[in-house]
Amino acid sequence: MTFQDQILAEVSKAVVGKPDILRRTLQVILAGGHILLEDMPGVGKTTLALAFSRALGLRWGRVQFTPDVMPSDVVGYSLYNKQTGQMEYQPGAVLCNLFLADELNRATSRTQSALLEAMEEGQVTVDGVTHPVPQPFFVIATQNPAGAAGTQPLPDSQMDRFMVKLSMGYPDPAAEVQMVRDRTGVNPIHSIQAVLTADQLTALRQQTAQVHLSEPVLQYIVALTGATRGHKLLSRGASPRCTLAVAAMARAHAVLEGRDYVLPHDVADAFPITAAHRLLLTPEADAGGAKTMAIASTILRGVPQPQVV
Repeated sequence: MTFQDQILAEVSKAVVGKPDILRRTLQVILAGGHILLEDMPGVGKTTLALAFSRALGLRWGRVQFTPDVMPSDVVGYSLYNKQTGQMEYQPGAVLCNLFLADELNRATSRTQSALLEAMEEGQVTVDGVTHPVPQPFFVIATQNPAGAAGTQPLPDSQMDRFMVKLSMGYPDPAAEVQMVRDRTGVNPIHSIQAVLTADQLTALRQQTAQVHLSEPVLQYIVALTGATRGHKLLSRGASPRCTLAVAAMARAHAVLEGRDYVLPHDVADAFPITAAHRLLLTPEADAGGAKTMAIASTILRGVPQPQVV
């Protein structure tokens, strides 16, 4: 059994009936990215994060975001120590390996932006002093659907820092029945065993980043993201950060398929899920009911795949 099969088998003990979501989450983790889950409450988003933290041997932290959560709750703060006469840093919740930002879009913009430095640069700055976050580090953030009570949209700059945006959705009836059975008198989350250590996961991420990306495949990625810019239904196309994200997700997909080189179909798998949440519709397209995922899929069909030997 491969390492990915072992990880997914452990996580599946607690998250039932969502194999595609679990595999996609593992793909993002190997790619070194962050995940945004948009869904209604109660479908297992927190369980997903905790299950992966256990299976990967990671220390995790969580903040339930509300309008009164302050940036210092996330990144930490300085506290005066009377004995030493110095200010001492008190770590915030983000100083962990896996950070769950629950209902992120209920927080104020100031608190939402407190995550940006940690997500992009792997550090936080408090009172002019920089503190690195533990490695490996990644964020699983959840947000309520747009228009839900007490929410406000995430800023575009923060949306762009999430490698993918996923939705778990309701389980099918058979999975829901199994979920009830599994939780009769016991919480299956406690039965999850660590498959990897944090150091082993870091090494896997480094190996994933070295997966071979040939020149034709690289040109294919750039052509896909370039096709979003100037599209008639989009007021903003994919950023260069999206190009890097597609390449990273394609490499991770290759690793999950047991290869050390990227094929065009790895890119095709990665592009829509990586690009869609970064695209901004024109007002006319938005009013007409256009969807960015459908546009990304159309672009994927319109850009020819390279022939790679």
